[in-house]
Amino acid sequence: MMLISFGHQEDVQIVKMNGDRIPAVNVYCGNQKIFVCEKAVSNVSPLTYTLTVKLFFPSCLYRQLLSWYTLSQNASMSAVDTNLPLYPLWVRCDMADPAGTTWFGAETICVGTKVTGVKLYSITCKDKQSLTTLEELKQEHKKRHHPSSVFQFNLFGSTVVENTTIESQSSVTVDFKWSHMESILEIPPLSSTATLNIKVASGDMRSPMFEMYRELEFLKTLADGLRTGETEWMEPLESTSAVNLTKAYLEVLEFFSLFLVLKISKLKSETETPIFNSFLERGDLDFVEQLWVRMRKSVTSYQDIGDCLKLVIDALRYDSSSSLSVTPVNMLLEMGLDKMRKDYINYLIGEELTTLNHLCYYLSTEVDLQEQVIRLRKLHHLLEITVTCSTFLGLPYDRLFLLTQSCLQHYRTSPYDEEHEFKLQIKPALISHFYQKEHPVVWGVELSSGHGSREVRTSLQLSDRPLVDHVIFETDFPNETVNGDSEDPAFFSTVVCCSLVNFA
Repeated sequence: MMLISFGHQEDVQIVKMNGDRIPAVNVYCGNQKIFVCEKAVSNVSPLTYTLTVKLFFPSCLYRQLLSWYTLSQNASMSAVDTNLPLYPLWVRCDMADPAGTTWFGAETICVGTKVTGVKLYSITCKDKQSLTTLEELKQEHKKRHHPSSVFQFNLFGSTVVENTTIESQSSVTVDFKWSHMESILEIPPLSSTATLNIKVASGDMRSPMFEMYRELEFLKTLADGLRTGETEWMEPLESTSAVNLTKAYLEVLEFFSLFLVLKISKLKSETETPIFNSFLERGDLDFVEQLWVRMRKSVTSYQDIGDCLKLVIDALRYDSSSSLSVTPVNMLLEMGLDKMRKDYINYLIGEELTTLNHLCYYLSTEVDLQEQVIRLRKLHHLLEITVTCSTFLGLPYDRLFLLTQSCLQHYRTSPYDEEHEFKLQIKPALISHFYQKEHPVVWGVELSSGHGSREVRTSLQLSDRPLVDHVIFETDFPNETVNGDSEDPAFFSTVVCCSLVNFA
């Protein structure tokens, strides 16, 4: 962040960030780096603590800032010969000009490494009472660009097709694109292209994977304890102590004289809570897996783990001193890793979503225990995504297979990240029962002229939230969101215009 003083003017704050952090600017910049310019007001206390408040500029100053940016990029006007292109510059505005501008922007045009011009952008935002019509948008585009330009209509919209709980961090939205749009807020035709944007956070209580998530969390607790030396034990799910549960289990096994066939036993208690719900349940847990299930629901200390495993070792008449050469926590962690790997394999292979060859990276025991836990978490997140799209969207096998392969490929080389958004192309007909009944959260149309770096675009976006955060709109509905169960949805209208400045 830079603070620049202009004599008697207020200080200017320039911040470098990704363009997708600002909804209105994201229309053109996406996740590329940009400079955001705003007025900074600093209050300094006796403790030299500085508080910076984001404010906007009056029209005279932001036009001056854009002029300086443009001149600095013009090789024939600059005193510096290097003429290196700067990041795009976006300036917050006060809406005091006749057009009610909220943002002004400038972006360099390059041929190779040489800057040949600058694109200038303006963004206006209005409430529903003054929505822009399609014909007005066409005329705005023609005013700025040659009337013989060929117009191409690209329409995109989003409608929520995912869980509705406010607390949920998961989201599955769908973007539609199609040409030859005839009216504002037109419903996407079945001929449009549709892309799912999938971002799933583990731990949703409605997910069929929730019990498995809790199991994984206990596994992660053990791994974190080994790494840091401190363990924050989870609340036990069983009222009976871990030691008593283990004793009872061993007594059942002894009663049925199963000690000679423990490794091939497929014992399953009739009262056992399923690890997965419905189609995710696995019923072939062996002795070690059954032991893990009981212990992970009841242990609350390292002492519990040691006592339970000692009971097992004594019951099997092994030499305790040699069999406990590794720590009890390591033993329990390895038991859990092995059991959960089998759970994931059972579903993914059973549903024919992948093969063992494609799972080698995730199932490898050649890496240390901490890395094994990380890879297992990736596999769990992958399964959360697939099961969400299967359960809540009802996607067919071919789309689930493609999504699984995409997730497997991503996580082989990328770190665990629940904020990552996975993309999946689908046919609109697969989810028509969702979007034909719901109001979109974003609807837009775009007009373009020219090609390549000389392309200029004029776009309109209608959204249920204002795309600018530094202006308060005086409306009869809340500033945060304007839609709900209303039959007549209300939208904020955002228009982005672009002009081209060529350097001689």
